[in-house]
Order: sequence, then C-alpha cells, then structure tokens
Amino acid sequence: MAQTTPVHPVDEVPPVRQLAAFGLQHVLAMYAGAVAVPLIVGGAMKLSPADLAYLITADLLVCGVATLIQCVGFWRFGVRLPIMQGCTFAAVSPMVLIGTTGGGLPAIYGSVIVAGLAIMLLAPVFGTLLRFFPPLVTGTVILIIGISLLPVAGNWVAGGVGSADFGAPKNIALALFVLVVVLGVQRFAPAFLSRIAVLIGIGVGLAAAVPFGFTDFDGVGDADWVGISTPFHFGAPTFEFSAIVSMLVVALVTMTETTGDLIAVGEMTDRGIEPRSLSDGLRADGLSTVLGGVFNTFPYTAYAQNVGLVGMTRVRSRWVVATAGGILVLLGLLPKLGAVVAAVPAPVLGGAGLVMFGTVAASGLRTLTQVDFKGNNNLTVVAVSVAMGVLPVGVPTIYEKFPDWFQTVMNSGISAGCLTAIVLNLLFNHLPAKTGSAGAEPDGLADGGTEEGVEKSREEVV
Repeated sequence: MAQTTPVHPVDEVPPVRQLAAFGLQHVLAMYAGAVAVPLIVGGAMKLSPADLAYLITADLLVCGVATLIQCVGFWRFGVRLPIMQGCTFAAVSPMVLIGTTGGGLPAIYGSVIVAGLAIMLLAPVFGTLLRFFPPLVTGTVILIIGISLLPVAGNWVAGGVGSADFGAPKNIALALFVLVVVLGVQRFAPAFLSRIAVLIGIGVGLAAAVPFGFTDFDGVGDADWVGISTPFHFGAPTFEFSAIVSMLVVALVTMTETTGDLIAVGEMTDRGIEPRSLSDGLRADGLSTVLGGVFNTFPYTAYAQNVGLVGMTRVRSRWVVATAGGILVLLGLLPKLGAVVAAVPAPVLGGAGLVMFGTVAASGLRTLTQVDFKGNNNLTVVAVSVAMGVLPVGVPTIYEKFPDWFQTVMNSGISAGCLTAIVLNLLFNHLPAKTGSAGAEPDGLADGGTEEGVEKSREEVV
C-alpha cells in the first residue's frame, strides 16, 4: 500500500463546526484592537459618525482580506501560518498628526500606499536578517510582546480607556468571572471545548453582562445591513514628503514587530520561520498596507493578540485563522453583524485577554529555556532588552521630548526591546571576545564571550 505523507498541523483542515468556532474565537480576540485605530484617528480628526462607521467597516473588510493573504497565500505573498492581520498602533500618532495639520485623510492614504510599497521592496532584506534572531533574541522578543500586551488587557478589565466607570469594582468582577470560566473550561471540559475556552468564556460573560446593564445594543439597530467600501472614498490620495517620511519610519517599526510575531507563531506551531517565508510574510504585510491606503483604511501588521490564542489553544491550523479572515470580510460587508460583535463589553474581553497575553509571555520564557546562561552575558542581554521594552509601557510619556521619528520607534515596547536584543546579542556574542578574559561568573553577569547556542542556527537549536 502507498504511504500517505502526514499533514503538518498547520495545514490540517478541521471539521466545519470547529473551523467556525475557532475562527470566531480569533475574531473576538482581536476585534476591539482592530476597530480602535479607526476610532482614535477618526475621533482626533472630528469625523462625523457616518464617516467613523465607514472607516470601521472598511477596516474590518481589509483586515479579513489581509488575513486571508497571510494565511492562504499566493505566489510569494503570505507566510502561510495562523496569523491574524490588523491595523498597527505604531501608526496612530503619525496619522493623527498628518490628518490634523492640514493633510487630512488623502495625505494619510498617500503615505500609507508609499509605506506599503516600501515594505514589499524591503521584505527580502529583512529575510536575510533572520540569522540575527537566535533563541536568545526570539525568546526575549516574544516575552516582551506578551508583557507589552498586558496593559491592553488591564484597560479592558477596568472597562476600556475613556469609559465613565473605568476601574469600577463591577467591571473587574465581571472580568475575573470570565477568567474563572476560561480556566475552568480549559481544565475540566472535554478536549474540543477546552480549545474554545476563550469563546465560551466570552459567551458566558456576555450572557452575565446583559442583565447587569453592561451591554448596549443600540448601535445594532442603527447599523446598515450592507456596506461596501469603495476605493478612495475620501478623495484621491495626496503625497506629502513629511507624511511619507514619518510613515516610512512606521513601516520599519511594523516590519520589526511582524518579524517577532511570525517567529513566535513559527515556534508555537513547530514550523520554523526561514528567510524566504519571513520575506513572504512581510511582503503580504506590504500588499495589505497598500490595499489599506486604497480602500480607506490604515497600515497592517500581524496581531500579537492572536499569537497568544494560538499558544493557549494549541490549535495550529492556518485554515482556522483563514476562516476568521472570512468572518471579518462578512463583518465588513454587513455592518449590522459588526455592531453585534462590538457590543461585547470590554471587561469580558479583558478577562480572556489576561490568559491570552500572559500565554505569549510564557511562550517567550519557554523559548529562553533553550539558551545557555552559564559562562556568558546572555542574562544581561535579556535583562536590558526586557527593561527597554517595558519602559515605554510603564511610562508612556518618557520619550515625549524627543523627535517624532524617535518616538515612533521607541514608544513601541516591541520594537524598542527587539532592537535592543539584536544589538546586545551582536555586542556580546558575535564580536571578538576580550583577550585575556578569565570567563564570566556563573550568573552570566560578568565577562563577554560567544555562547555556543547562539552561534548555532535557530533551526538547529529548536
């Protein structure tokens, strides 16, 4: 009998009912973050409610298309891993500045299109840099991603930034209830149900929230049944030099963040990222960003929120996330469905977010267990990188006196920590060791030296 080649878990196609449940779970995990960017930018520009609604539906539509490109892929576009795509927060400050200083949305979209084209051109260059991401660097970056996301979950737990009852005990109680439900399902429920523990927790939390007045379904009645985003709805794009420069800086930041996310998912799914696949993933980011500029939305990147969900549920199929992309397309075309999802209270999402984002950080720690910390300075690399990554998270205004381009790079804890880890790894493990060195102390805080595990390729170590 002919032997069939075993299918990798990333390429497995679960039954339809599981695809729908797992896919919806991914949508709920990223929905609040996805709609936050158009809300912030549109709100700062004082757009009308109708224009804000248009931005949100356009964003959801392109989110879905971008996710399908990344997961399913075609030619040299798409990493073909379970990666959700969404608007990057790194672009919020530059876009608000561009939109409110006279350029308006056309100037934003012109700079976004140029940034997307630049990402596609630079993708092969970033692919060659993969050798600078050994487990020492990738583990540190994944850890920083998880830590950087935890304040997002914390704000959800408290009721959402800007809410009138932010920090009210009832909000925290609801979030803790959802957390308990998620943990209970994961621990005691059958295997299939444990994998949709987040979805069940959000569903039970929503049911509990309704009688206590947490939910507001007024937006559902006001939303249209069908909405289609047309190219250049807000006018033909304009190309202003200063706007393009600031958005190119954002492009470099998002490429760095996406690289960390792709490597993290590659480790979680046992399908290691290679230079070609990294280039394909970044090229998909660039194409999605160009589509964003054409279809009235913003730059796109891999969403770290969903990286944690992959690690927590251990569902590695890219077709699950592709299904989530299809759901997002429907939400973008059917605004009334999107309004239903938007009615989920922030504390409900917060309870689930604590588990998901904590899982990302824990995955980083798991990767770091592959690194040798004896007789070298690897502990210093991790310590300083995590400190630089957490600094803008704990003190958001620390760099406000610096130039805009510097703030764009360093205000992202992920990019700040990633750049620090790369530089320190080169400094301590790739430059020639000090002559006459007596070696480091066992705690890894003294002399320099080349760590064997770092010099190996990442694939060998994994």
